Amino acid sequence: MEAVYSLLKGNALFFSYSVAFFALFIGSFLNVVICRVPKMLLEQTPSSAPVNLFFPRSHCPHCQATISWLCNVPILSFVFLRGRCANCRTKISLQYPIVELLTGVLSFYIATRFGFSHFTLLSLLLAWALIALTFIDLNHTILPDSITLPFLWLGLMVNTSGIFTTPTAAIQGAIIGYLSLWTIYWVFKWLTQKEGIGYGDFKLLAMLGAWFGWQALPFIILVSSGLGSIVGISLILFKGKNRHTEIPFGPFLAIGGLSYLLMGKEWIVDYFRYFRL
Repeated sequence: MEAVYSLLKGNALFFSYSVAFFALFIGSFLNVVICRVPKMLLEQTPSSAPVNLFFPRSHCPHCQATISWLCNVPILSFVFLRGRCANCRTKISLQYPIVELLTGVLSFYIATRFGFSHFTLLSLLLAWALIALTFIDLNHTILPDSITLPFLWLGLMVNTSGIFTTPTAAIQGAIIGYLSLWTIYWVFKWLTQKEGIGYGDFKLLAMLGAWFGWQALPFIILVSSGLGSIVGISLILFKGKNRHTEIPFGPFLAIGGLSYLLMGKEWIVDYFRYFRL
């Protein structure tokens, strides 16, 4: 065990590829989270069979056949099965390999950028949570408290040691993150009599504020709002949608948070250096 630890710590490339390989299986688990957490929240009744992250076993949603471990290998099973169920030959959603590949690639980048450290481990946990929240929001337009709230508290806890920011900045980030979108929500509702964003978005931005501190919030809001505007305008121009079309905002907040984690501080420093000149 000590030899493996030394190898991971001493060989950066081996560490990054090991993280990426492990992350592919995390991506497979995230698919379970994405699929089942909304069911646990929305579809279960007192008379329905219990559903959680571990029961029942993974199965085809069309024919209900249990998926064997051989047909559940990340990426490879999808390729070998040509994107179809081994039992009924129904097409498998592209979401499954996309989530697995995205998790692997993003984890590889984080491991390469930050190296063998506690910072990397915590960054990976946050990135995985944001991937799950992104696809849940895209599919169901909800951001489950069962993910956002534990990670909000985790962000506050890890920053008691100042890993991402100071304890004070983390607390202020959680409060300001929540209140900023809460204020926008009520102003928009007062002006239009419509709801523009959901309470889950408040909690997600509070969660990101708890991890990165209040200083990160302008950057995250700017990136998420800019991407949301680009997507909204594109849907109007190319997909025939109108300005009343609902677009989940959670994925854009998640991208804003990941952007800050991976490069936000450098962008902010460069921005202020440029304007000082």
